[in-house]
Amino acid sequence: MEKVLIIAKMGNELTELHDYLHNFFRVLTCTETTQNASAMLNIVEPDIVITLLSGVYDVDMSIFDNICNEHSDIPVLAVGARGEYTNFVSHFTGPKFENLMTPIDNEGILFAVCRRLKIAVPPHDGSIGAKTEKPEILLVDDNAMTLRSIKSLLDDRYSVTIANSGMKAIAAIGKKKPDLILLDYEMPVCDGRQTLEMIRADEDMCDIPVIFLTGVNDREHVEAVLKLKPSGYLLKPPVKKTLIEAIEGVIDK
Repeated sequence: MEKVLIIAKMGNELTELHDYLHNFFRVLTCTETTQNASAMLNIVEPDIVITLLSGVYDVDMSIFDNICNEHSDIPVLAVGARGEYTNFVSHFTGPKFENLMTPIDNEGILFAVCRRLKIAVPPHDGSIGAKTEKPEILLVDDNAMTLRSIKSLLDDRYSVTIANSGMKAIAAIGKKKPDLILLDYEMPVCDGRQTLEMIRADEDMCDIPVIFLTGVNDREHVEAVLKLKPSGYLLKPPVKKTLIEAIEGVIDK
């Protein structure tokens, strides 16, 4: 779930915005002091920051300088009237900052958050919309039926590329780097262990998380898999709910 940090003075405006966005995201709030804001940014690692400018003329401006200098990858929405924004404009620089002019309602702020995070606007029941660009999954298995079966479980949530051997997997990664690899441990010629070793030996591939798929459940086999320190392992055939939870647990880290 996307994380939103709101920096603002305590009051009804903050409370109402928090309660509204909480239906769609994980929302945290922070009063406008540099110490609080810096701590929250480091601990929470939000996907986006919203700052409410109303009534914060006595704010410590170094908050915004800290966001700009220390957290330059986090987009910031500054919500306020033109006059309020003018007082802060020197601290909001670059494409990461966007000013939302008031009057703007909470739904308008929601739309802006979704646009900046490149996700679909959540439906009004509060469920999270799917990302406009699906995460890329590379599925590697020498069994054609297994490839078709697992791909069908994932196609509605992910962009799935398949490979029926370790060498074809390496070639596929070279063409398009996936967000995660589901890798069969038992394959002929180039098995899962050898494929993982090749991935980790390549500077451009070594950071791709790998979840092993294995059809063997004895203790010795499992221990051999875990010694390779994959991002996870699952028994085949995987249950859809368990498979998606494992993938999300890795991708969301």
